[in-house]
Amino acid sequence: QYILFNELGWVNTFLPLIVPRLTGGPFFIFLMVQFIRGIPRDLDEAAEIDGAGRFAIFWRVILPLMQPALITAAIFSFYWTWEDFLSPLIYLSDPRLYTVSLALRSMSDPNAATNWGAIFAMATLSLVPVFLIFIAFQKYLVQGISTTGLKG
Repeated sequence: QYILFNELGWVNTFLPLIVPRLTGGPFFIFLMVQFIRGIPRDLDEAAEIDGAGRFAIFWRVILPLMQPALITAAIFSFYWTWEDFLSPLIYLSDPRLYTVSLALRSMSDPNAATNWGAIFAMATLSLVPVFLIFIAFQKYLVQGISTTGLKG
């Protein structure tokens, strides 16, 4: 992966941290499939009787119903990207581009005294965006997770 991102000129940018997360992964695919399986087939059939094609059924019926699952996937993706340490360590070499986890790590020096108060304060402040996103989308997160395994 590093060779590919280097050839694309993405090393030392945020693109290698963002683009691979957009595809989701097995958890998000499972989440979406389970959520779609819980949508009653009658909705598809009613839209088909009304003359909607496959794309229109997906765009106008299925996608709006998938909003809780999509928001759940977005929250998990944000959280996993925010907390990632290894990917930024591999792809970022400019200290101005360091993520929060790398900046926290760079504040401790094994050869000098570490300012633990500043590190703990920064770690606490780094939780604020995650907490605010969770509070803002808590309703969708709970709805997306709780209805994933249920059959309609």
